[in-house]
Amino acid sequence: MSVTVLAKNTCTTTGEGPYWEESTKSLLYVDITAIDVHRFNTTTNEDSKVHLDDPDGVSFIIPKSRGDYVIGLGRSLAFLDWNTATVQKLVEVEQGTKNRFNDAKCDASGRLWAGTMGRESEPAKPERQMGSLYSFSKDHVLKKHVDKIDISNGLAWSLDNQTMFYIDSLPRKVFAFDFDVTDGNISNQRTAIDFNTSTVEELGYPDGMCIDVEGKLWVACYNAGKVIRFDPETAKQLQAVNFPAKRITSCCFGGPNYDELYVTCGKTGLTDDEFSNQQPLAGSIFKVTGLGVHGSSAPAYVDN
Repeated sequence: MSVTVLAKNTCTTTGEGPYWEESTKSLLYVDITAIDVHRFNTTTNEDSKVHLDDPDGVSFIIPKSRGDYVIGLGRSLAFLDWNTATVQKLVEVEQGTKNRFNDAKCDASGRLWAGTMGRESEPAKPERQMGSLYSFSKDHVLKKHVDKIDISNGLAWSLDNQTMFYIDSLPRKVFAFDFDVTDGNISNQRTAIDFNTSTVEELGYPDGMCIDVEGKLWVACYNAGKVIRFDPETAKQLQAVNFPAKRITSCCFGGPNYDELYVTCGKTGLTDDEFSNQQPLAGSIFKVTGLGVHGSSAPAYVDN
């Protein structure tokens, strides 16, 4: 196994939301409070970005099936035309609050799932239980599924699409729901993985995640500097990857064979001394190879 730096210090705040875009052989990701969306072309090693305008930041970028992108911009879901940097806002949630969208993924039908969180006084310290989890259909129908969330985070679906996995970071739990891919309903919430079986120093807080072709979850451990592979059926830790940065935020599989794990991290909250002398690679994008397992392509948002 090898951990290398794909893009050094490209995020000045919090890197998040990695997504492998097969059509351009690029890694998409965001720098949340810098309000930048990035596209790192792995063929040319060029990192391009579009700067957006929202005081609450940009939280994710996911391709649309017919071109361009859907993004989380503050409390809004929006379409982004990359070439013109034009934003078309679709819907705003939780108006009158200081909340914002955080992590998002699309299910196998192309339905978007995105959750919110309260404003943070410092990293991982938001207003508590202010967030919710929503789905957004191809017909632009917004539906709330879960409320009283602290930090809405990683999403993944089992290989048979019968189970949705979902992270709320501050309870330090990966939840599982029964999932109906046809109508997009979830039910029977239970805990699949409980980080409280270990200390915050050891595991940190569960953040973003992805799933491999063997049905195992790869969970980013914020403040612990690692990504851990879990068996969601037993909650057993199967493998750990350590990084030279503590604030690991998310991960996704990509590359020609989807056997490369791309990992984002944050710099926000570090002092100048901590950044210079302890974590000089904070805000970088990492690539992990030689894991012996691979993932598959992530669904795009299907828009009518």
